[in-house]
Amino acid sequence: MAYCDWDANRDILIKYHNEEWGVPLHDDQKQFEFLMMEVMQCGLSWNMMMEKREIFRACFEGFDYDKVAEYEEADIQRIMDTAGMIRSRRKIEAVINNARCFQQIREEYGSFSDYIWSYSGGKTILYNKHADGWIPASNGLSERISKDLKKRGFKYMGGITVYSHLQACGIINDHGSDCPCYKRINDSYPTAVKRRDKERNIVYYGDK
Repeated sequence: MAYCDWDANRDILIKYHNEEWGVPLHDDQKQFEFLMMEVMQCGLSWNMMMEKREIFRACFEGFDYDKVAEYEEADIQRIMDTAGMIRSRRKIEAVINNARCFQQIREEYGSFSDYIWSYSGGKTILYNKHADGWIPASNGLSERISKDLKKRGFKYMGGITVYSHLQACGIINDHGSDCPCYKRINDSYPTAVKRRDKERNIVYYGDK
């Protein structure tokens, strides 16, 4: 499980795994990018998201949430007409809506990163057995954050989507114990060991 069971034949995925996935993130523009890529991913593969990442960045101006929040109908049509773009009007509208909600959280907390990291006390969570490959689709933490985000008006923010974001932005370290990223992250950032939290749809890597 040197690559946490990621497809080692896909360079774009391995680069993302090795350099970005699970590294604690405190930059709001990157938070917005990661979170909105999860929105675009719903029902599709993450490999497709990686392949279309530059298209997304072009469509949403580098995921500048302040600019995206000002988008109007003409922008929606421009994005829909972009070659290679996922032509889901509902998802595009959700990204624009979420940019406005993102701004509101920044106004309240100072930054989105401060908001979301407050749920873990600013530390990367190491859940019992996750490093051995027992990874859930969602858990109690992601469900709590999902509920709050939905209350604030966010769209496409179910517990599974939020859990994936918590993994990606480093709030939860779900690299395998034999993956070099696991130790590197734990040695470089503050961590907190916790018991598993109301986990759902747990799949062991070996059962895939």
